[in-house]
Amino acid sequence: MSWFESFILGLVQGLTEFLPISSSAHLRLTAAFAGWEDPGAAFTAITQIGTEAAVLIYFRKDIARIVTAWFRSLTDKTMRSDHDAQMGWLVIVGSIPIGVLGVAFKDQIEGPFRDLRLIATTLIVMGIVLGVADRLAARDEIGGRHRVVRERKTLKDLGVKDGLIFGFCQAMALIPGVSRSGATISGGLLMGYTREAAARYSFLLAIPAVLASGVFELKDAGEGHVSWGPTIFATLIAFGVGYAVIAWFMKFITTKSFMPFVIYRILLGILLFVLVGAGVLSPHAGESGG
Repeated sequence: MSWFESFILGLVQGLTEFLPISSSAHLRLTAAFAGWEDPGAAFTAITQIGTEAAVLIYFRKDIARIVTAWFRSLTDKTMRSDHDAQMGWLVIVGSIPIGVLGVAFKDQIEGPFRDLRLIATTLIVMGIVLGVADRLAARDEIGGRHRVVRERKTLKDLGVKDGLIFGFCQAMALIPGVSRSGATISGGLLMGYTREAAARYSFLLAIPAVLASGVFELKDAGEGHVSWGPTIFATLIAFGVGYAVIAWFMKFITTKSFMPFVIYRILLGILLFVLVGAGVLSPHAGESGG
């Protein structure tokens, strides 16, 4: 991998990680469209450490408060009813599905799941799901002629059941094209949470999963056509760009709809099907031993 490729892929990772459009799919598609070799699951997982570092800094006050309360709750029973302490446990509980499924389907994630036809399908299907969830949220928030405004749930209403559902939604993002934030935010909206609450828990829930995945894939870094230098460079680029994107996105969702992302996902999925169907792109374009 050249330094230019690593720069572009790091930029793509940073731009797409927090938006509900799937960073893993865009890394895969960028390589396919440019005629480059597939960067691979290991490269994707490691560069996600960069964007997750942006989450750690952006939510540093929330994270520090949650971690402190969680540790105190281990020895102080009175702290176990504290919301921040409970959030610590809920992040752990919600991380179980992706941990188990990630290990169980590792070979599929690094192989068949990267087929462009599957990516096109997940882009469209999850785009529709996000669109439906967004419309339901808007209906509750705005009301209508024959509907009253309905109060949606916040993170204070989050329990073990909902935490696990969030976790299984996040695990769906093991398939490129689904989108970690898209799946968890859609799940949250369908369960009746506000956009802000769904997005915030989505980002907090991703921290242990992404960091664990990145560390797990470190052993495979530097193999094939992807060397350590470009991987680290792409990770740094992803961090800087990702921080700017997450700051913008958290402001965007408080007043705007997810429909632009829904339309984008569906159009991209259709375009991908057309290009593969016309023979312009092979379903395995860009794949190699890297």
